[in-house]
Amino acid sequence: MQTTARVVVPIIVLVSVSLLLQGHNHPGGGFIAGVLTAVAFALLYAAYGLDYLDIGVLNRDVESGSGIFEQRTVRAYRRTFLLGLVLAVGSGLAAVALGAPFLAQTYRIVESVPIYHEIELASALAFDLGVYFVVVGALLTVISVVGGE
Repeated sequence: MQTTARVVVPIIVLVSVSLLLQGHNHPGGGFIAGVLTAVAFALLYAAYGLDYLDIGVLNRDVESGSGIFEQRTVRAYRRTFLLGLVLAVGSGLAAVALGAPFLAQTYRIVESVPIYHEIELASALAFDLGVYFVVVGALLTVISVVGGE
């Protein structure tokens, strides 16, 4: 399972980022990208245990059974949720501040970009990013709390 997780998790995260970035033009967006990211974390938790991110990735000292993981990690996931909520609502209120209806969207074409030549920057990406963080924060909070039981 650990070997499979090492191969599959980066692929899941790459597909998740791709779906997030194409969501305003094609099927996809913040919700499904957030679900896929949470699936990648769930796979890591199933393969390596809940303390893997703290010990193996972030090099934090965690005493097993201390409950420090749950407190610190759940707080981080809640902050992710709140950041997403602020981004999603903020993207709607920004339109109102500019005299447009709530959640009105626009885009700009940026030219002279190396390699790509031009890129379309859509304001819908801010909303999708907010939804992404809300979904990731909520699902990882649930996974961490239930997994810690």
